[in-house]
Amino acid sequence: MSNGRGRLAGVLCCAALAACAATARGDVQLDDLPRWMPSAERAPDDINVSTPDQRPLLAGRDRYKDEVDTAFYPPAYVAPYDNTSYPPAAGGCPAPSGGPQFPGALAYDVPWSWQLLPTGLIWHSYLAGVKEPRVANVFNYQKGTGWLWDPTIGARVGLLRYGTPNAFRPDGWQLDVEGAAFPELLVNTGWDLHSADFRVGVPLTYGVGPLQFKFAWYHLSSHLGDEFLIKNPDVQRINFSRNALVFGTSYFPTDNLRLYGEVGWAYYTDGGTKPWEFQFGAEYSPIFSPGFRGSPFAAVNGHLRQEVAFGGSLTVQIGWQWLNAATGTRLRFGFQYFNGKNEQYQFFNEFVQQYGIGLWYDF
Repeated sequence: MSNGRGRLAGVLCCAALAACAATARGDVQLDDLPRWMPSAERAPDDINVSTPDQRPLLAGRDRYKDEVDTAFYPPAYVAPYDNTSYPPAAGGCPAPSGGPQFPGALAYDVPWSWQLLPTGLIWHSYLAGVKEPRVANVFNYQKGTGWLWDPTIGARVGLLRYGTPNAFRPDGWQLDVEGAAFPELLVNTGWDLHSADFRVGVPLTYGVGPLQFKFAWYHLSSHLGDEFLIKNPDVQRINFSRNALVFGTSYFPTDNLRLYGEVGWAYYTDGGTKPWEFQFGAEYSPIFSPGFRGSPFAAVNGHLRQEVAFGGSLTVQIGWQWLNAATGTRLRFGFQYFNGKNEQYQFFNEFVQQYGIGLWYDF
């Protein structure tokens, strides 16, 4: 990219990271949330509910006799009982209907177990990653081309886990499957299909506390749109395709800030792609966004690829999100800036600069 464009991208990147660092200090962290959760059934008779420091966390559907409400919250992280005050008080949070006060802490000692089709994920998609499995709807304006519609139709789901049973940031090993389609349509020319990329993968992930690892296989292929090819017969289609192995690591220095990096190596390449790629970035995504209130988010992602002399691309996002702390899924609305080599791989060697607005649902 040119010096001017490089300076602009650098400024946007630094601004997003500065916003993350400045706001993370005042955010609610996992340790601020209460450990004690009501659920739908009764606790064992030997639990002394009158002594708060002797109450263990009962993961699953157990209950402290009749002194708490019957509402069930999934283990191991629980929203406060009083949904009118955030963050919860340091000594705990008020129970419903004037019930007992419960100390604020987390369940770190939930035993590991085998789970088929577990709820939740150990490894989540990069928020600003362009080729990540999710459901999204993004409109980008590209200089020289006009408006583009860039939806994503995909998902990442767990098949098997050996780890903790909680759905939000569980610990353990997990085998996932992922897949997504990334079509691009030209709004200004009758919504013609410009091109479409497809990706399927099988990630094996491991997480403990703030650290996660990923080892994955994926296949990616790119296809030129029929309508675009009919109207542009001089454009030559390429058979861009790769089968690759990926190793990645993710770290949460605070509960609301994530840093990550990965390296990918393709053992099969065609259509101009080459083996090596690198991806890295940072995300500010608060874990506590109660009800319809939501919270801000910011994310930056860099993607370097050998086929473009490791020039790659930079993506910056900022906006508002609504997080489901029971599952880790989130809905986001915001703005996106993309600068670099095209991530529609039929045009992988073409430099583009895009400004967009989008709606993302992340797994």
